[in-house]
Amino acid sequence: MDMRITRVRLISQIFFIGLALFFAFITQFSYLKGYPVSLFLEVDPLVAIASSITTHTLYRSLIWSLVILIPTLVLGRFFCNWICPYGTLHQFVGWLFSNRGPRGVKERLESNRYRKWFALKYYILIGMLVAAAFGSLQIGLLDPICLFFRSLTISVLPAVDMASGWIYVQPFVYQFAWVVGPILIFFVAMNLVIPRFFCRVLCPLGALLGLLSRVSLWRIERDEQRCDNCKLCLQRCQGASDPHTALRKSECLVCFNCLDDCPHGALGFSMLPSSPHHEVAVPDLSRRRVIFAGLTGLLFFSFSRASGEITKNFKKEVMRPPGSTAEPEFLERCAKCGQCMRVCPTNVLQPAMLEAGVEGIWTPVMNMKMGYCELNCTLCGQVCPTGAIQKISIAQKLGVGEFTDLGPVKTGTAFFDQGRCLPWAMDTPCVVCQEVCPISPKAIFSREVEIVNRWGKKITLTRPFVDPTLCNGCGICEHECPVKDYRAIRVTAVGETRSRDRSLLLK
Repeated sequence: MDMRITRVRLISQIFFIGLALFFAFITQFSYLKGYPVSLFLEVDPLVAIASSITTHTLYRSLIWSLVILIPTLVLGRFFCNWICPYGTLHQFVGWLFSNRGPRGVKERLESNRYRKWFALKYYILIGMLVAAAFGSLQIGLLDPICLFFRSLTISVLPAVDMASGWIYVQPFVYQFAWVVGPILIFFVAMNLVIPRFFCRVLCPLGALLGLLSRVSLWRIERDEQRCDNCKLCLQRCQGASDPHTALRKSECLVCFNCLDDCPHGALGFSMLPSSPHHEVAVPDLSRRRVIFAGLTGLLFFSFSRASGEITKNFKKEVMRPPGSTAEPEFLERCAKCGQCMRVCPTNVLQPAMLEAGVEGIWTPVMNMKMGYCELNCTLCGQVCPTGAIQKISIAQKLGVGEFTDLGPVKTGTAFFDQGRCLPWAMDTPCVVCQEVCPISPKAIFSREVEIVNRWGKKITLTRPFVDPTLCNGCGICEHECPVKDYRAIRVTAVGETRSRDRSLLLK
């Protein structure tokens, strides 16, 4: 019976990590209807709870995450070891490189003992929830589902494509992949030192589920009459939950390995056990450290907002995808999962580092050197799990039909640098920006002028101009500009429709 349960758990892990990889792969083809490519993010309870705290609402697609809480209250932290693809990745790496011979038993037993600093994940959770209470959503930095998909999007899939060439139609690259990739490698490599290091020490989602599992109805129970304290149940314990003594309910990942490894059948999984004194229901937390974690979350919000990087001191380069909410609300909603970047067909969406301030790390920004915003595309809003990018129609984006009075959705405005523009600075004919402008009537127009060149010859040149009332900030003009280093026409966030504070024209 026990062996069958562990095999079912293994099948569940293989199924869900396969499903996650499938969704990650097909997201760039999500114009094919019917694929719930954001399913894992939508059932992530931490994303739902934290974004609800920041926005005081529960986004409709996140309602499914509440379903995960029900079996957690019954079985404990089953999500961590039955569903979570990031947890499965860590367990697989730990198993792959573990010493499975008789000489390795002592090392495995020692590595699976509980240590007090495993409580760090609870302090991380507290700090992030306090920051969320003041409007800064930072759980995506360490949330395992966000980490998993962000790592795949920015580093893993592009790297695999470089070697194989069969993932993307055209090669996609992402700025700061050199940061995201090594972070993934570090967390995975730490499994060689401490099994499931990330899950035991850093995971805020695991901490949340651990707190909820305190009241779970079922748990591992030890029969003291059969147990001879051999401690073999620690060999493959995924959560370092000490099943050989007083079980730490908040750490147990419900892997059932201890039931398999116990040679005397002293362990079982039962409902409402008769000996609750054989368990440690409350995580090992220090009150002073809890207070310090909360103050850290508060000060993080205060110091990051005091810089004014989302208000007066905003960076002109920080352009958000079409349909994005105003910047303060955007930072309240964006989980930094990378879904919008992976689905973008032109590679224009890139992860931010410090361009959008400390709060905006890994949030999506538009980099026109990498791509441009396709005029008839709203895929980023279709896959956003938290509503940071709203679901808008093509008609709404273009400002046609019933949206004519509202006008098109603008992400910014293009400006010429006349000191670098070929017709303006070098007397060289060029109309590339005007030709590629997709707006009708075109937001970039030209005027013919007669000038005398440096050799005294009179010539006629066509010089481009931007009509800011028509420009929607798509950035194709900047992307296609033949002046490749520092483009002669550049799009900035000024004039975007999501913020009145960034209006271009005085009214």
